[in-house]
Amino acid sequence: MIYLDNSATTKPRTEVLETFMKANEQYYANPASLHQMGNEAEDLLENAREQIKRILNMEHVIFTSGGTESNNLALFGAARANRHRGKHIISSATEHPSVLNSLKELEKEGFEITILNVNSSGEISLDELKNALRNDTILVSLMHVNNEIGTIHPIAEVKALLQGSRTLLHVDAVQSIGKIQLNAKSMPDLLTVSGHKIHGLKGSGVLAFNQLELSAVQFGGGQESGLRSGTVSVPHAAAFAKALRLAEPNPAFADWNKELREFFSEFAGVKVVSPNGAAPHILAVAVKGVKGEILVSGLQTESVIVSTSSACSSKNKKASHVIEAIGLSREYKDGVMRISFGAFTTAEDIARLKEAFANMHKLIK
Repeated sequence: MIYLDNSATTKPRTEVLETFMKANEQYYANPASLHQMGNEAEDLLENAREQIKRILNMEHVIFTSGGTESNNLALFGAARANRHRGKHIISSATEHPSVLNSLKELEKEGFEITILNVNSSGEISLDELKNALRNDTILVSLMHVNNEIGTIHPIAEVKALLQGSRTLLHVDAVQSIGKIQLNAKSMPDLLTVSGHKIHGLKGSGVLAFNQLELSAVQFGGGQESGLRSGTVSVPHAAAFAKALRLAEPNPAFADWNKELREFFSEFAGVKVVSPNGAAPHILAVAVKGVKGEILVSGLQTESVIVSTSSACSSKNKKASHVIEAIGLSREYKDGVMRISFGAFTTAEDIARLKEAFANMHKLIK
């Protein structure tokens, strides 16, 4: 099978699996224990934490189970800890459900939420954001790269807008870390990263942040600076650090993205949904009058694996909230498929995808 659904999850690297197994075999003691084996496990845990802090250029790292938990801790933790300063939060219409649904819960707690609209390319308006900012705005939460169509939010410009204010910036970088660099001017106050999107393990992630006050959302023994109680999985932490060290942008992604855009433009009734300038590893394409499930199934018969617009919405019969937000026309919005590259993608995979799609398109016609 040709696997081109890397935005849903990635195949773990062999080196990451080896690190995970070694840590399980040799450092299985509880890192909170006082004995020697506990101390050795704690040393490995803290070494992993320091590596991640250096790579991400952040002051603090809390280990979590992945992107959803990290987003929840960022939003609930920052909102509740800063509610004495204000109750206004800003986000966008195309955020991940772990952000949008958390904001709905915070709204029930009395927080006021402003959701920014996006244009047909999935882009927010900086002017709309500027006009939405208030004295009581405590948090802006935006993803760096959209998981469905690859739109890149202008994080550096957003950060510049917030300069001089006490408004915190949270960035969900699940789809960008290891593919697109966040430079020093783009580093937020809180950063979400997930292990299984960078050829690490499912069940691993971090919330990285700079000096600020957070409230815990999980209670127990006070591990992870009291912000994420529960026995920390040292093997997951070590494997995450390994995956992050190995994650780096692949220049071939941009070439393949361009090649596929040109290829799909040759077919009548086929529309590239991802905007120009989107992240190179994600390409969303829509076929007029055909459901996305048919496209996924058809390519699978050709031994090529892609997805509908996102794994989170692929089993929902309705168009995803991202596709609705960008206003894709009715005849195309049900027929969106997402192609996404990973570290194991090859030029031969791209050639096979083109052949498979051409074969399927003949059947569709």
